[in-house]
Amino acid sequence: MKRRHFHRAFSAAATTLLLSFAAPVLAQSPVKLQFWDMIWGPTEYIDTAKSLVAQFNKANPAIQVEYRSVPWTNWYQTYLTAINAGSAPDLSTGAGYQAVQFYDLDAIRPLDDLIAEMGKEGDIKDFREGTVERLKYKGHYIALPWGLDVRIWYYRKDLLEQAKLPLPKTWPELRAAAKAVTGGGRFGLVLPGDTMGMHMVIGAALNHGGALFTSDGKPDLMNAKNLEAWQTLAGMASDGSVSPASAGASMDEARRSFMQGKSAFIYHGPGLDLQAGEAGTKIGILPPLASPRGEKATLAWVNNIMVYKQTKNPDAVKTFVKWWSKNQKPLFTQGQARQVPARISIAEDPTVKNRASSFAEATNTYWPIARGTGSPVPGIFPSLNEVEGDGFLQVLAQRIGQKRPLPAAIDEADKQFREVLAK
Repeated sequence: MKRRHFHRAFSAAATTLLLSFAAPVLAQSPVKLQFWDMIWGPTEYIDTAKSLVAQFNKANPAIQVEYRSVPWTNWYQTYLTAINAGSAPDLSTGAGYQAVQFYDLDAIRPLDDLIAEMGKEGDIKDFREGTVERLKYKGHYIALPWGLDVRIWYYRKDLLEQAKLPLPKTWPELRAAAKAVTGGGRFGLVLPGDTMGMHMVIGAALNHGGALFTSDGKPDLMNAKNLEAWQTLAGMASDGSVSPASAGASMDEARRSFMQGKSAFIYHGPGLDLQAGEAGTKIGILPPLASPRGEKATLAWVNNIMVYKQTKNPDAVKTFVKWWSKNQKPLFTQGQARQVPARISIAEDPTVKNRASSFAEATNTYWPIARGTGSPVPGIFPSLNEVEGDGFLQVLAQRIGQKRPLPAAIDEADKQFREVLAK
């Protein structure tokens, strides 16, 4: 009997001892997160992002993040397929309106708690004014800003010097300068019939005090200031200042024309001068153009990071998002991300700000006058994806470049715009 009691006691003690060793092992199993990141720069960007994730994983052994680089080709279908299959990532970066579109599909987790925490910590003040609010929809913060994509005007110093022209400061002066440099196989600009052309069409409207929408979100394509802006672009085409190959040209071809000195002006994002190689010294930044009434504005987007409802570890995701947001400076230096950081502390760092003159100008001069495609409507809303993706504004840019009758081109664009919003 004593022996049996001894064995029972020993067995119970052994079991307790084994469980005491097993429990900590189970508790220390790391939380695994899937982070999908779009390609925001050259190869160096992907390498730098991977390195940052590795740093986080080393410093936070209880949370292990797996990094996936997602190409822009078919990006929407990539995410939609994952959402529908129940295999969405825990978090991702994405297109400017991706979060709001997927939020309406009940796939995005609001970040109200994260924004509240960062507000209490004082960290939210480090973001550019208006950027956090821009990502608010239906009363909820649906994403956190990280990069600002701003459109700025570049010019070829050599072409203006050869023509003995001062820097244009207004749209009428831009038209005159474009006409003066045109000749001998060179043109004032290329107005491509793709995304870049659409950006020029929207940017010109904003710069003239116009907008695509009314303040309550109704279509307003036909307002007088929009028509004035597009008439100016049409006038440049009529002057012969717009390359006749524009309608069929791509963004890459427009860039190449500018880099080779075959066109004098281009409306592009930050970092173009950084990509120009030897031609970089011949590229300058125009001051923001003024409309005939003195209005100044440009087109911009707030790129962001979002969290998906399918995540099973929202607290771990918040930990990573806060860390990533504070420690992403290498993305702009080593990774050559071609945007302006949303965080003031990173944007004002000399190693970030002085990468090229375009970044400093985008930060100091252009961002303060930047407006979104949905302006003057506050925040973002899902139909902006369709407005930018449908193609009717690209067609308008093509028809302007082809010298088509402007009233008919705008009427057709307005019809399609209303159809897009009615879907």
